[in-house]
Amino acid sequence: MDALRQIDAWDVPSAAAAVLGREGVVGSRGDRARVYRLASVTKLMTALACLVAAEEGVVDLDEAAGPPDSTLRHLLAHSSGLPFEGDGPPLARPGTRRIYSNVGFEVLADLVAEHAEMPFGEYLHAAVFEPLAMARTELRGSPAAEVHGPLDDLVRFSRELLEPTLVSSETLDEATTVQFPGLAGILPGIGRYDPLDWGLGFELKDAKQGHWSGGLTSPQAFGHFGGSGTFLWVDPVPGIACVCVADREFGPWALEAWPRLSDAVLEEAARFLPGA
Repeated sequence: MDALRQIDAWDVPSAAAAVLGREGVVGSRGDRARVYRLASVTKLMTALACLVAAEEGVVDLDEAAGPPDSTLRHLLAHSSGLPFEGDGPPLARPGTRRIYSNVGFEVLADLVAEHAEMPFGEYLHAAVFEPLAMARTELRGSPAAEVHGPLDDLVRFSRELLEPTLVSSETLDEATTVQFPGLAGILPGIGRYDPLDWGLGFELKDAKQGHWSGGLTSPQAFGHFGGSGTFLWVDPVPGIACVCVADREFGPWALEAWPRLSDAVLEEAARFLPGA
């Protein structure tokens, strides 16, 4: 896919990217085997493990978790009121503001670990990495930001989000539908959105303007980006996913490069992928 050649011109030490449809990879660029820190893209994997746990009856999405009156659902949707980082008090009542929170994901991972009676890293491996053959991917710290793995494994994970096998399509549909609608908030590194729509761990494009996934992804697109220069988006309308790994801290360069790449990917895909 010619659009992926754009990464060659990025001012980053190294990068790799791939595009896939429901039939598999349609193009890639860069070293697919090199291990990168996925940063906050980690949250998608933690969220999927939590959804598996919910389907298995290990946890209930509406059970109490986190601050008073908060549930596991609030934690996944960044609406528990917990701060971004640290052990300070909640900044808002649950369900009243969208406060992006690494702490919330650490709390929910602890809850899954407690109910599953095993460390969360082991549960994540058993529930997600092993069945998806993500053999070189591992959690090395916080379940909010410290999964490390190669592009090839991220492609396998993205394929799961196009055609789920670990959870039902109904569960994934719920996870990619806005939770606690109408909440305003700040998307870290980008700015305030009102509303800042979020699903169960998945950031939703919806009607956001100036989105990091570009202008051509549909309102149904979902995914996440990470502070290490990594992103993953899935657009179920054309049935396409785009994933990228890099090793330069997120900043203005990414907000220029990512949308341009994403738009070029969709323009090119429309010429040769059925339904794109």
